[in-house]
Amino acid sequence: MKSRWDDIELLLAVVDTGSFSAAAESLGTSTARLSRAVARLEKSLETTLIHRTTRRLDMTEEGHTFITQARAALHTLESAEEALCASRHRPAGRLRVDAATPFLIHQIVPHLRDFHAAYPHIRLELTSHETNIDLIEQRTDVAIRIGELEDSSLHARLLGRSRRRLVASPEYWQRHGMPTGAEDLERHTTLGFTHLAHLNLWPLNGQEVAITPTLSSTSGEALLSIVEAGLGIACLADFQTRTSCQAGRLEALRDDSPHRLYAQIQAVYYRNTALSSRITAILDFLAPRLTL
Repeated sequence: MKSRWDDIELLLAVVDTGSFSAAAESLGTSTARLSRAVARLEKSLETTLIHRTTRRLDMTEEGHTFITQARAALHTLESAEEALCASRHRPAGRLRVDAATPFLIHQIVPHLRDFHAAYPHIRLELTSHETNIDLIEQRTDVAIRIGELEDSSLHARLLGRSRRRLVASPEYWQRHGMPTGAEDLERHTTLGFTHLAHLNLWPLNGQEVAITPTLSSTSGEALLSIVEAGLGIACLADFQTRTSCQAGRLEALRDDSPHRLYAQIQAVYYRNTALSSRITAILDFLAPRLTL
């Protein structure tokens, strides 16, 4: 039997994402389920909360009032749960963590079993975005960001730095040779990022070379698969490629230049939010286990 709180959380997801379809994709559920949840709330409250049109959603005045108070009530409920469990030295409650897919797969997923064993009362929700997100809009507690931070309203905890290197499959290097300068890249297939210009700066022979990718993707994990297939050269962080290099699927360009590129790995959360015990728990747990 569905609880009123379940329906309210689904309503908030629709409001925060701006549409039933976007909320369904974010939550991994169906638009029909979300529509039923909103309909149940409207029926029980005997009022319309959202005006639905083919292009957009508009909240009614009653909807604004209800959603504002419901959001505050949910926050109070979660805080009460956390405070109760914290008094027993057991961090608890929902923890939504966002990270780019490569970091999620290679640095967080391998430790989930141990984390759950250590903190069984934390309900972990993992989301993946390849670009920076609005933490409030996405209802995210903490995000792992790679690179320089731009938002000064965020608290940040530096988790470490990961070196970025040029990598290709051993077969690719054997066929095409290793580049020694920017001019050599013209005869190579370069694999880079779409809409992320700072990740298309490659360290080569003591310089930073801006490349225009032959093939690009928004997904670092897709680029890893492509470069492992021997289709070109990519510049990826060690935290993503270390296992592939150790297994012989990839080989890094031999470059002993003192000019090296590193990606900063930082956990961020809002300044106006007290650092909860569950955020502290996961950051303290992950920090010594990361292989950057």
